[in-house]
Amino acid sequence: MALLEIEDLRVRFDTRDGVVKAVDGVSLTLDRGRTLGIVGESGSGKSVTALTVMGLTRLPNATVEGRVLLDGVDLLRLPGDDLRRIRGKRVAIVFQDPLSSLHPLYRVGKQIVEAIQAHEDISERAARARALEALREVGIPSPEDRLASYPHELSGGMRQRVMIAMALVLDPEILIADEPTTALDVTVQAQVLELIAELQREHGTAVVLITHDLGVIAETADEVDVMYAGRIVERGSLRSVLDGPEHPYTWGLLQSLPGATRGRRLHPIAGSPPSLIAVPAGCPFHPRCPYAFSPCSEVVPPLVESEPGHANACHLPAATKREIGLGLRTGRAAA
Repeated sequence: MALLEIEDLRVRFDTRDGVVKAVDGVSLTLDRGRTLGIVGESGSGKSVTALTVMGLTRLPNATVEGRVLLDGVDLLRLPGDDLRRIRGKRVAIVFQDPLSSLHPLYRVGKQIVEAIQAHEDISERAARARALEALREVGIPSPEDRLASYPHELSGGMRQRVMIAMALVLDPEILIADEPTTALDVTVQAQVLELIAELQREHGTAVVLITHDLGVIAETADEVDVMYAGRIVERGSLRSVLDGPEHPYTWGLLQSLPGATRGRRLHPIAGSPPSLIAVPAGCPFHPRCPYAFSPCSEVVPPLVESEPGHANACHLPAATKREIGLGLRTGRAAA
């Protein structure tokens, strides 16, 4: 049994402008000790999927359907008190902006200690020792001094390390990293990604890495789910998706990535992501797709395996998709 299974997840928000279909039928699995990369532009439903796993979309204007199974237990059906025992202890999350995630008026040490004592009946002194060790493990220099620091006194990279330490201090089974490197410079990005990978190897933690950057996914993930307009449009192993992508949206993401296509200029994806209040009929990507033809504007393509473990949701003939996808990697074709 997979550690985490999401089955036909649908999340909608009632707003004054209409119903936002933030997640529209997402299913995915995560095995122990593996890294699942979820990639897509802003507004594709990546973060809402993660927030729903954590129980953070339980809002008066939200409708959530489907199942989120942790070791067979449906988190969507758990009472609030039971979910709070799991959140942080078994499933932890690191958000993209640590400055807004950390409380500005409390010292770093107090915030980590509070996270520990919320789940374990230990003294403040013992919790503080655990917090110190957690900061040391994530590579923060002079961790004793940093325990007494306020968030604004730390650099962006250090704040993100504090968030990772807080997330991992209780040794969770799953770590969700939601755009953990977005606000960081390139050097610090690489350090944070390597830190997550190293801690995963040491603790055996399963990781969900959410990002808009396929370059980040290429460095860390075992499996990849590509999301667009609240749906998964391609999934497979890291190598199958990067070496033989089969969906026009994935082709567009790759062509927008420096160094991903050999000997060609970058080609940004035309247009903008659709409004999730008025998602286009048929394939939601068809208004931006240079390969769209008659069925695309009328029929939603199902997510179908082209080979074991590699699936895509596109009406193009399989041979065409293989030819273009392989051509992107060899420089013989352009999408």
